[in-house]
Amino acid sequence: MASVAITKPLGGMRKALSTETILTWAILLPIAIVAMAPLAHVAAMAFSPESDQYNYPIRFFPDHPTLDNYTHIFADATLPVVRWFTNSVIVSTSTTALVLLLSSLSAYAFGRLQFPGRDQIFFVLLISLMVPIAATIIPSFLLLRDLKLLDTYHAIIWPGAASVGGIFLLRQHFFAIPRDLEEAAIVDGAGRFRVYWQVCLPLVRSAMVALGIFTFLGSWNDLFWPFVVLSERTGLTLPVGLLILGQGSYIQRGLAFAGAFISSMPPLILYSIFQRQIIQGITTAGLGGR
Repeated sequence: MASVAITKPLGGMRKALSTETILTWAILLPIAIVAMAPLAHVAAMAFSPESDQYNYPIRFFPDHPTLDNYTHIFADATLPVVRWFTNSVIVSTSTTALVLLLSSLSAYAFGRLQFPGRDQIFFVLLISLMVPIAATIIPSFLLLRDLKLLDTYHAIIWPGAASVGGIFLLRQHFFAIPRDLEEAAIVDGAGRFRVYWQVCLPLVRSAMVALGIFTFLGSWNDLFWPFVVLSERTGLTLPVGLLILGQGSYIQRGLAFAGAFISSMPPLILYSIFQRQIIQGITTAGLGGR
């Protein structure tokens, strides 16, 4: 009798979990299909000849697969796609590294140190998030012009090196670290920077990965600011360079889709590798906030 009494609740729990799993899949699977449909269409058109670009209905698999679009892009000397890709990698990687360094240092100061005006300064930083980007475009452009940094990597990297959102995200995680760990390291003779680097920073690794991926994606996909500060064709980033595919003699849908497919691959690869850390970093963002 005792075994029956124990087994029945377990069976009901398995049934409840099974029903919950089925409902979750029933809700999320259609959403995933809708989200992936545009990418599947881009991939199909990127490998389709120009004659099939206007076929209806929409194809998610090419009728006549070909690499002509990619051959055209990489063989055309007026379309330095490899250089654009390299520029995007350099800019996105540099911006991400600077954001992680500066945001983690600032977040550690706001989360672990006590100094006059700490909360007031942090409040001002949060208020700055409400300033529209359009209000800062002209001052930033004029400053870069006076510094003679236009049409260089510096014009793209440095304006995005400070991230208030990143500071807020990491600050919440630094708050969650027990102070005993920090105090023990200080008693053992560690300085402030060593405590930050060897004790606290490894404990917020998930948040750092999430922030790094979001920063990289934002920099990689950025179109407006590079379009404003860059003019030399070989110095363009990939999103700006792809605009050329829709101008002049390059009005060919196959080339545009091929370029878009190339541009979408790095973000997809990064997310597929670090998706667990991204989810963990975001879901635990507010657990230690004060």
